[in-house]
Amino acid sequence: MLATPLARARFAQGQALGTARMLEGQLGLEAWSAVLVMEGVTTGAIEGETLDARAVRSSVARHLGLPLAGLPAPARTVEGLVEVLLDAAQGHAKPLTRARLLKWHSALLPKGRSGLHDVRAGKLRGSSPMQVVSGRIGREKVHFVAPPRHALSTGLSEFLQWFVRPPAGLDGLLRAGVAHLWFLTLHPFEDGNGRLALALTDLAIAQDEQTAIRTWSLSSRTLAEREAYYELLERTRRGGLDITPWLSWFLEQVYEAAVDANAVAGRMVAKARFWLRHVADTFDARQEKALNRLLDPGPDGFEGGLTARKYAGINHCSRATATRELADLVARGCLRPNGKGGRSVAYGVWVD
Repeated sequence: MLATPLARARFAQGQALGTARMLEGQLGLEAWSAVLVMEGVTTGAIEGETLDARAVRSSVARHLGLPLAGLPAPARTVEGLVEVLLDAAQGHAKPLTRARLLKWHSALLPKGRSGLHDVRAGKLRGSSPMQVVSGRIGREKVHFVAPPRHALSTGLSEFLQWFVRPPAGLDGLLRAGVAHLWFLTLHPFEDGNGRLALALTDLAIAQDEQTAIRTWSLSSRTLAEREAYYELLERTRRGGLDITPWLSWFLEQVYEAAVDANAVAGRMVAKARFWLRHVADTFDARQEKALNRLLDPGPDGFEGGLTARKYAGINHCSRATATRELADLVARGCLRPNGKGGRSVAYGVWVD
C-alpha cells in the first residue's frame, strides 16, 4: 500500500534537491533562509503559538550571516526555536541522544514557562498522568493518554536506540514518519512535544538526504493540514499496531512539501534574474529594501502586492515619498501595477 506514495514522494524529493543545486553561494543561503523562516513560523503555529515572521527572519539571518538591516531583535524563545531547527539540519551527522533532546527542550522553553504555566524545561514530564484533552471544564474530551511515567524512561531509550540504529532496509522517509508518530506517542515532555517531533522529523530527513541544507518545509504542510493531522494522529494511536494510513498521509505531505519547494527555488532564480537585469541601475536604500521584500519567498512577503501604505510602513517614510519612489520604480521597469489604479493600487515586481 505504501509503494506508490513512497515513489511519488521520492520523485518530488529528488526534483527539489536537483533544483536546490542550481542555487549556489548567497542565493542558496537566501533560499535556505526562506525555508528556515517558514519552518519556524509554521512550527509554532501548529501548536497555537504566533511568532513574528520578521523576528524569526532576524534570528535566521544572524545565524546564517545574512543582512540584518531593518529586522527586529528576536525574543529568546524565537532564538531557541531557530537554534533547534539549525541543530537538526546542521547536526544531522551527530547521534540523537537523551541529552540532545533535553537541550532542545530547554532551548524551546528558555523561561521554563508555557503560557501561564510553569514547565519542567529540559526535563522529562513528572509523575502526573499526561493527557491531551479539549473542551470546557466538566465536558472535556480525552484525545490521547500518554504512557505512564514509570514506563517513559525505558520507552524513550528504546526509541533512541531505534532512531540511531534503525532496521536494515527501512526507507529513510518511512523512518521519519515512524519517528514522528512514535515520539508523539511517548509524549516525553510536559509541553513542546509537537515542536520537537517536527525537529526530529527534520533530523531524520536531513540524515536521509545527507545534507544540512533544508530545501523544503514539512511543517508548513502540517499546518495547512492541521485538522487532518491531529485527527489521524488520534485515530492511529487508538487503532492498534497498523500505522499504514499514517505513513501514507505522511508521504503525501512530503510530496506536497517538495513540490512547494520547487516554487520557492523558482522565485529565488527569478530574484537572481531580476538583479542581473538591473545590475547597472542605482536604487536608494528604501527602494532596494522594498524590491527585496517583494522578491523574497517566505511568510513575511507582501500578500496582495506592494502598496504605497506598505512601502511607507516598512521604510518609515511619508506616503508622498512612497508614492513618488514607487512611480520611479514603475517608470524604470521594475514594478507593474496589479489591477486597477487609484490610491490603493498594488504593485508586483517585474521579473520577466
